[in-house]
Amino acid sequence: MSNYHFTPSPSYGIGEHSFVTWTNAFSEEELLQLEKYCDSLELTNSVVGDNQTPTDETRISKVSWINYNSDSSFLYDRLASVARNLNGQFFKFNIHGFSEDIQYTVYDSSVNGHYTWHLDSGNTNFAPRKLSMVLQLSSPENYEGGDLEIFTCKEPEKVKKERGLISMFPSFRLHRVTPVTAGVRKSLVVWICGPSFV
Repeated sequence: MSNYHFTPSPSYGIGEHSFVTWTNAFSEEELLQLEKYCDSLELTNSVVGDNQTPTDETRISKVSWINYNSDSSFLYDRLASVARNLNGQFFKFNIHGFSEDIQYTVYDSSVNGHYTWHLDSGNTNFAPRKLSMVLQLSSPENYEGGDLEIFTCKEPEKVKKERGLISMFPSFRLHRVTPVTAGVRKSLVVWICGPSFV
């Protein structure tokens, strides 16, 4: 289990948003190296919450976990920098850092990979999740479907499909990954924790 603490978030004085994005955090060469590293990891069937039995109706994907070590420190450092800046600019939550490992997630069209509407409420063994961060590893031309949608108002909003794009949103927002209808969608997910809102 990783326990990666942040320095305080900078404050820019801009109001909260439903979700925000960050581009160009990683070069194409870094993304290629990162994807190669992730593809070498052993994948297991995903589960939902504390449930150790896969629930195909809710979620079909494969996952692996990247803990904090000398090989992954650059990834943690880069994501932490983006998280601090986005939080300081748009959310201003009281955050500590990452209290869980980074999750590598694979949605495969051959098994109708998807994740229905859910909240990132997390496991009670960890500090409360306050912000969710998703890094898109796959190029849009490598898959169809697999849209990350965030329910913000009357209609869900689709996050732009772009290799290397980082999206971040409050973990209490409903979101989903629609079924992948062709190809494979790969992403990294990590949660920013902090003290409870109440």
